[in-house]
Amino acid sequence: MPLDRLAFMGLRNLVDVDFTPGTGVNLISGANGSGKTGLLEGIHILGMGRSFRTHQLKHAISHSMEALVLHGRLTGDPAVPIGLRRARNTSDLEIRMAGERVTRVSHLVESLPLQLINPDAFRLLEGSPTTRREFLDWGVFHVEHDFLTTWKRVRRALKHRNALLRHDRMDHRSLDAWDHELVCWGEKLDKLRDDYMQALSPVFAETLKELLPIDDLSLRYYRGWDRQRSLSEVLSQSRDTDRSMGFTQQGPQRADLRIRLKRRPAVEVLSRGQQKLVVSALKLAQGRLLENATGRTCVYLIDDLAAELDAYHRQAFCRWLEVMECQVFITSVDQDALPGLWRSDTPVDMFHVKQGRLAASPHGMQDFMTE
Repeated sequence: MPLDRLAFMGLRNLVDVDFTPGTGVNLISGANGSGKTGLLEGIHILGMGRSFRTHQLKHAISHSMEALVLHGRLTGDPAVPIGLRRARNTSDLEIRMAGERVTRVSHLVESLPLQLINPDAFRLLEGSPTTRREFLDWGVFHVEHDFLTTWKRVRRALKHRNALLRHDRMDHRSLDAWDHELVCWGEKLDKLRDDYMQALSPVFAETLKELLPIDDLSLRYYRGWDRQRSLSEVLSQSRDTDRSMGFTQQGPQRADLRIRLKRRPAVEVLSRGQQKLVVSALKLAQGRLLENATGRTCVYLIDDLAAELDAYHRQAFCRWLEVMECQVFITSVDQDALPGLWRSDTPVDMFHVKQGRLAASPHGMQDFMTE
């Protein structure tokens, strides 16, 4: 469901924001440091309970304010108001949905599926397996009801197993019990991830073909241990080395996506612009698969659309957004990079940010659309 109202108070350098975004494309322009990315950050916090710019949410609070307060409203019958408050002097996050107190951030994530494409998105290719595992698990979470429980049970088993491995005198009976627990839930998590990847891969290939026709680019799921052996066998045979290291070396916590071009890591071969298109195809494919599986659409947050992309590839990217008919928030420093990207029947709303103040753009929408 798209958002039909956003109100932010105490968010970085933004003066109190209260506006009605369009349900289609929302273009946000402004100079560097004006607050454009802050708007995307506010939506991200509202939907994820965390920022993509800082690990500590208190750093997103304006210096002149004691708390960050974010409100949004999801369209529907009835509409669903959501709100979030974070005071500077506490780590507690107060969340409300439809007037009720919510204790789990997962309820936010489930209600407002978000996809972020910004400079940090390159970490999907060049970053650690953790980033790719989070990408994978986001997708599984939204299409598999059993995922969250399974994931939590794996984390719990892994935590207890690692604690036992670090003890001077290892309790083998307890370790056997937690090995059994990790095997049971770890193999279930692996099955959920593998099934998801089987569904995502063809959608990704189709999406990428329209953005960057490139041969021999492969997307492979690595489960975190030798595919020729069971997890039970791996844990048993690696127990001594795990004990010497003090942690479990193999298992679902080591899962990864391997993105290769002719057997080499894609990040070593592709240009920066090509990398952005591959990352964009992954994000768009996840959104398409979510809609196919559940009928729900993602809200896309795209920071600095023009960066790394020429006019042809910007337009190819925007064509996919039009086909998907989802709500999009796009920022750009240069308004000259935006004209000609949208068809005349595409709903486009334009906003401009200047010194932290948001207003409807003084430029006509017709300059941003094609016939």
